[in-house]
Amino acid sequence: MIKGFGGVFWRTKNLEDVKKWYSDVLKLDINNWNGTMIKPQSGNETIFSFFTEDDNYFPKEQQVMLNFQVHHLDEVMTHLEQIGVPLVKEKEVSEYGKFAWIEDPDGRLVELWEK
Repeated sequence: MIKGFGGVFWRTKNLEDVKKWYSDVLKLDINNWNGTMIKPQSGNETIFSFFTEDDNYFPKEQQVMLNFQVHHLDEVMTHLEQIGVPLVKEKEVSEYGKFAWIEDPDGRLVELWEK
C-alpha cells in the first residue's frame, strides 16, 4: 500500500536560521517554499522505525530524529569541521554502517549515515 515517504515536516521558531543552516551545513538546496526535494538514488533506502519512550538512541525530549544518508561520511565530517559544526557524538562504525551526529539550530539531533 505504501509507495514511500512523501516528506518530513516540522515547525521551527527560527525559520530563516534553520533554512540557512540546512543549506550551508548539509548542502540542501532550500527553495522559496521553505523546502527541497531529495530524489531517491539507487541503493538508498528510507528507514521507518519506532523507539520506546525510554530509549537513549536520541534525546528523549526529541520526538523525531532526522537521518540523512550520505555518500562519504568522512568527506562530510571534513566539511563540517571546516565550517565549524561540531559532532555531538563520536563517529561510530557498526554492521549497519558509519554514523555521525550533529545538532541543528533548534537543538535537534541529526544523524548522518553512510551505508
